[in-house]
Amino acid sequence: MKYDLVLLHAPSVYDFRKNALLAGPISDVVPSSPVFEMYPIGLTSIAEYLERSGLKVRIINIANRMLMDENFDVEDKLKKINTRAFGIDLHWLPHAHGSIELAKVVKRLHPNTPIVFGGLSATYYHKELIEYPCIDYVMRGDTTEKLMLLLINHIKKSSHQPAGIPNLTWKDEAGNTVCNPLSHVPDSLDEFDIPGYRYTIKSVFKYRNFLDPLPYNGWLQYPNTAILTAKGCTQGCLICGGSRDSYKENCNRMKLATRSPEKLVEDIEFIQRFSRAPIFILHDIRQAGKAYVDEFFDRLSKIKLRNELVFELFQYANEEYFEKIEKAVPKYSIELTLETHDEKIRRFNGKFNCTNAKVIDTLRFALKHKCSKIDIFFMVGIPHQDYASTLKNVDFCEQIHLACDQDARLSYFVAPLAPFLDPASPAFENPEKFGYKKFCHTLEDHRKAITQPSWKYMLSFETDYMTRDDIVQSTYESAIKLNQFKLKYNLIDKKTFEEVNEKIEKSLVYIDKIDEIMELPELEKEKALELLSKEMEDVNKYSICGKHELKWEVQKNFADIFSLTAVGIELLIKDKAVSLKAKYNASTEWLSKTSRI
Repeated sequence: MKYDLVLLHAPSVYDFRKNALLAGPISDVVPSSPVFEMYPIGLTSIAEYLERSGLKVRIINIANRMLMDENFDVEDKLKKINTRAFGIDLHWLPHAHGSIELAKVVKRLHPNTPIVFGGLSATYYHKELIEYPCIDYVMRGDTTEKLMLLLINHIKKSSHQPAGIPNLTWKDEAGNTVCNPLSHVPDSLDEFDIPGYRYTIKSVFKYRNFLDPLPYNGWLQYPNTAILTAKGCTQGCLICGGSRDSYKENCNRMKLATRSPEKLVEDIEFIQRFSRAPIFILHDIRQAGKAYVDEFFDRLSKIKLRNELVFELFQYANEEYFEKIEKAVPKYSIELTLETHDEKIRRFNGKFNCTNAKVIDTLRFALKHKCSKIDIFFMVGIPHQDYASTLKNVDFCEQIHLACDQDARLSYFVAPLAPFLDPASPAFENPEKFGYKKFCHTLEDHRKAITQPSWKYMLSFETDYMTRDDIVQSTYESAIKLNQFKLKYNLIDKKTFEEVNEKIEKSLVYIDKIDEIMELPELEKEKALELLSKEMEDVNKYSICGKHELKWEVQKNFADIFSLTAVGIELLIKDKAVSLKAKYNASTEWLSKTSRI
């Protein structure tokens, strides 16, 4: 089959199966592994939009295929593909190495097929990316479905230069870089399917491959789903590449773009047809205003909601908010990133800018109104935080726990700001102003950093208060202290406590071993790291928390196979209708031109 576009997702480090890397806790609080095999949801919305327009689009999660099968042959897979163009995401900066190395492989195998990059990090580093011989186009911006349709149609039908496609960075015939204006910034997301679960299910049946589009390793056992409420942000957090200022700087987005409550509820109803796992409501829905919130919960209350919903909180929430949730949602959970116990640091950084008393009030209101689970995240490496302050976060956990009557529905986590400062974040753009010293500036700097043998050497920054060593040591010391706190209040069992402690102890030993190896001559260094590689594998996932602590209990992950098949067949029929309509329109256009001639 010839495709119009094949979208590829690369691992963070392309040759991770060979290289010795102590990734440590950099992915402990996200669903994917240190390979970062979970692809951005934008791939599915692009694929769905293009297929709705009559094109053929595949998603192949190369990272996950490599992770699931150590013998998976990437080149053998790629060389069999016949497509008009390849798309590779560089959304999260940890993919800086893998994405470009994958592009090199693709270009070697398919020298005449254009390669398109996209994503937030690709947008930021578009001028650097276009200098690579293997990259033909960079599509900038946060909402590029329509633009990708224009580009693929341009590749299919035209030999002229794509000067009229907004947001596109490309090379002219002389090899000069051309940056078209970043002017396509839609303020509504309703015409797009984000995430495109309809496309994903349909593609399994249409292209007869179940493994290629899987979102991440283990998704079959624990199929998290999500719906996107908005692009852009109303918050000004200093370290976030998705903050208000970052979107303005990087994507020319001046205001929030929302998906309407009507569409969100439609998304939820569709997900319920194939999954019983929790549905994550991405971003704090209160960003869009009270009327938006009220309409969303009103619409939710009118459907038969079977799945648990997980809500994010960016700031303090009053009791009225949880009353609304309780009334509309039979089962729900909450996630909030406090980052620190220190009210002054929170105020400076912009996240949960309120008193600790209000933090505790928020939690009490949620618990009172039947919240099933609350995940609270603290961070190491934020502005103005010193070593002692990181350890006090665990003291605040105990303060919270006692104030909330030791409620077992509360879960506590700590993670480092790692491996990189987000490009376009205020802290990245003005490091001295906000207390940072950057080691990585260019894309190439980050590509080299992510291949370093331990996460300490991957860190792209230090702060005015902590060195790299301080950040690493305080992360592990905080984790040990938090693990003890959890055992004390029966939040984990003895087995989990011992497993986490053992992993932390091993990680600290490996940190020291790698420090010693880094002093060796290059050849000796490579051999020593290779010997260490296999030993380190077991501490590279959930190295500072239990592997089940972030999960929700789900008795039945999927709807039954008959329902899943019915959904797939229904979508295939619709897809066929779209394809026939596209062919009819093309024939009509040809006949019209012929008659004029």
